[in-house]
Amino acid sequence: MKDTADTDTTPDGRKIGGVLMEMKNITLRFGGVKAITDISFDIRDGEIRAIIGPNGAGKSSMLNVISGFYVPQEGEVWFKGVRRGPMRPYQVARLGIARTFQNIALFDGMSVLDNIMTGRLTLMKSGVLSQALWWGPAEREETHHREKVEKIIDFLEIQNIRKTPVGRLPYGLKKRVELARALAAEPKLLLLDEPMAGMNVEEKEDMSRFILDVNDEFGTTIVLIEHDMGVVMDLSDRVVVMDYGKKIGDGTPDEVRNNPDVISAYLGVAHD
Repeated sequence: MKDTADTDTTPDGRKIGGVLMEMKNITLRFGGVKAITDISFDIRDGEIRAIIGPNGAGKSSMLNVISGFYVPQEGEVWFKGVRRGPMRPYQVARLGIARTFQNIALFDGMSVLDNIMTGRLTLMKSGVLSQALWWGPAEREETHHREKVEKIIDFLEIQNIRKTPVGRLPYGLKKRVELARALAAEPKLLLLDEPMAGMNVEEKEDMSRFILDVNDEFGTTIVLIEHDMGVVMDLSDRVVVMDYGKKIGDGTPDEVRNNPDVISAYLGVAHD
């Protein structure tokens, strides 16, 4: 495993640290079908790491392995220098891993503010009874968490919809609220599953800006799945490319862009 003390500086001046997570020879099967076959790559502290590939390549399955939702039949997942075994979702959240979903998973009947507050649940120490009474330490704790959430609302520029039920929002704003909820958990590693899907050009530009700001201002390591190659190449420090459950490329955007196997997978270039 790479020395976690190693650091690099990106062309725009951001610091990239050593290995935060490492996927070692990951194989994932569903019955007799292999979704992922013997894939290895690492994620460095502070970088934006993209996972790309055609539909059915196994990208979401890999993100589910990273998030702990799937446990691979073969291979190892290492996080902060420790091998990670099977974990429950709340344990993964407490490790500092949060995510958004390809299909928006919000509470439509709740306000934007209350949806984002749910991202703080794993950080709350008060019991259910004291929270219900909202007295003493529980009151002070909730006030603290609301202050944190209000800062995220300001950061993502959604102040004017903070009391609006999420079900009334257009798609692009729902995506931003989901990002806010993930940030509320104060993750060290943020997983974004197709954050630009279904957005128009202006919404994509806004989301791209916020992703860069999250990485820059909070120092959050980001792993994203995205089909818009323009977005991937602009945002990412490194890209891993999957096709039919196998890794066919891994490197900087320029290296991946010029990889013949990647070109073939995306453009359907005939093999000789």
